[in-house]
Amino acid sequence: MKIAFIIPKNSSDTGKSFYDYSYYSKFLLSKKYFSYLLAAPTLLALTPPEHEVRVFDENIEDIDYNWIPDLVGITVRTMFANRAYRISETFRKRGIKTVLGGIHPSMRTEEALGHCDSVVVGEAEQVWSSLLQDAQKGDLKKIYRAGENADLTSFPVPVRHALSKNRYFADIIQTTKGCPFHCEFCSVHAFDGRKIRNRTIEQVLTEIRDVVGTDATYKKRSIFFADDNIIANRKFAKEVFTALKDYNLNWSCQASINISKEDELLRLMKDSGCGAILIGLESVSRENLSSMDKGVNLKHDYIKSIEKIQSHGILVHGSFILGYDFDTLSSFDELIDFLNETHLLMPLINILTPFPGTRLFDRMEEEGRILHKDWSKYDAKSVVFSPSLLTPDELLEGHRRVIREIYSFDSIYKKLNYYWDIDFWKRSNEEDPVKFKFLLLFALRLCSLLFSTNLKRSKFILKILPRLFSKRVRVSTILTLMAYNDYAYMS
Repeated sequence: MKIAFIIPKNSSDTGKSFYDYSYYSKFLLSKKYFSYLLAAPTLLALTPPEHEVRVFDENIEDIDYNWIPDLVGITVRTMFANRAYRISETFRKRGIKTVLGGIHPSMRTEEALGHCDSVVVGEAEQVWSSLLQDAQKGDLKKIYRAGENADLTSFPVPVRHALSKNRYFADIIQTTKGCPFHCEFCSVHAFDGRKIRNRTIEQVLTEIRDVVGTDATYKKRSIFFADDNIIANRKFAKEVFTALKDYNLNWSCQASINISKEDELLRLMKDSGCGAILIGLESVSRENLSSMDKGVNLKHDYIKSIEKIQSHGILVHGSFILGYDFDTLSSFDELIDFLNETHLLMPLINILTPFPGTRLFDRMEEEGRILHKDWSKYDAKSVVFSPSLLTPDELLEGHRRVIREIYSFDSIYKKLNYYWDIDFWKRSNEEDPVKFKFLLLFALRLCSLLFSTNLKRSKFILKILPRLFSKRVRVSTILTLMAYNDYAYMS
């Protein structure tokens, strides 16, 4: 069979997402996107070689509707469910069978069935082979429901041979699945389970070697480990970090805040190339943390934890949620003050979003607080529910004010100065100097941005330029911060 795997465009109908790295690529003068979703590499590994497969990622390319497949598989997250449905219906009008999978169809199966021929509920590992056999016989079932969560050691690791790898900034790898916590707003434990499942170390290294390949164009490959909590199995995490040392990687990950208590793991992470950890700090309100079942955060002093992690030369990227039940008008200033005090450089600020499959969605639907189910607006920057102590407009405006404050050029420059003063990047650059040629190109790009109507950007660039060749900058960091500023003031 001819099979097309499709990743719908990762932006909402309301405009750009905070996570849409087209901003980043605009400043780099590149058509690259941040990365791909792991669904496509996973399905590629599960598909027998006798099938002809193409991958279309709308974030980097148009779908070639002139290439006629026998079967189309579309991975669906809530925010681009509407787009996924339209793609599926376009193929079905041409008589082509379509399959929807991923977290949204798994949680809204009957809805998804109205837009496709078949739905995979849960993980594909245990059902994809049967689905392909049925498709070849012309006997595709409506639903393929996975049983228990897959044993990751029993299935091949994801492969990337059909991806346009030169069109992405970073590769994605996942060593474990599952999360032991049960936060009310999160659907991970509902989809992946609370039991931690891991691959073998050899499987992880096989995937690393596939990513690194024989390409010597770059000194390091950038990898984001998509584990929901990379230290959930500490013994396995230690083995992974130790094994990564030989591969000269530049990697980042997600972890719970209790990583701040793990000095040995932090040392191993830094030694193996970890540059940043995304931590779900979620709120500075203890009432909110308790309400969302984020008990692990209540046990830690945020300021001390951040200082501890960053003392190892690993940047903390904190993520926060605005709009939980105890947030008031004063909560926006409290978060701004906290971010200024902790010098968090690239915090992710989200509006609370009750995604299908979460306990939060069920609770708010029961309370009659869900405003609508236009999934394109479930993008973490729109208000789709009735807040408890705020109006929807107050929450929307408060979110806008927070991101504009923390991503103003004045705020960015103050925080960069903090990291320069403590030689945060100088320590790293002594181990991994940025190539002079790349710095020169970046300098020229910044100079090209001087001649614009944005005077604040021009002043910021004039302050940054003298720093470029002092080995005290991170080019990717500055590009990302400028992209976030662009997002904050255009939203």
